[in-house]
Amino acid sequence: QVSELVQFLLVKDQKKIPIKRADMLKNIIREYRNAYSEIVKRADRTLQEVFGLQLVEVDTKRHIYILINNLPHAEGQHLCRGKEKEKMGLLLVILSFIFMKGNSVKDSALWEFLHLLRVYPGKQHSVFGDVRKLVTEEFVRQKYLETTPIPLTDPPEFKFQWGPRAEKETSKRDVLNFVAKMQGKDPAFGATQFSEAEANT
Repeated sequence: QVSELVQFLLVKDQKKIPIKRADMLKNIIREYRNAYSEIVKRADRTLQEVFGLQLVEVDTKRHIYILINNLPHAEGQHLCRGKEKEKMGLLLVILSFIFMKGNSVKDSALWEFLHLLRVYPGKQHSVFGDVRKLVTEEFVRQKYLETTPIPLTDPPEFKFQWGPRAEKETSKRDVLNFVAKMQGKDPAFGATQFSEAEANT
């Protein structure tokens, strides 16, 4: 059961899909329901020891889990695995932008920012495909970003914030260092952000 669960979790993680306890029970644990917590605990230990991944519950009400990378962040390798590298690079840029804007940005501000980087929502991008879909659906489904509707806006607007996976897989300090490196500045250049990053490490 444990090795089956490990494989199941790894397959889900390839697509960065949050994992529901109900799915683990239905697909893998089945009649061993009573040993659920023991099986999950052992699977988590295997994931940590063999793959450097950790199973984390991000929604305790609905029992939703994600796998996060538990290995120390190698320079420039934040959140990356193989060919997902470019997407993760874009994600890090978006997370940095949200952080520098006070941890929350309107969707219109984010699209304007991406325009400056010559990444256009609504246009097919050679690396990212449909950028709007990638940001509003894929990154949100993977729990890297969260969106909240802004009340009383017509047409409807919403704001972006960091999602629980981003909070677990990277830190404000990593992001600030990334921004500083992009701008060729010392990480202390944004004093407020720097003190917040220090508080979040």
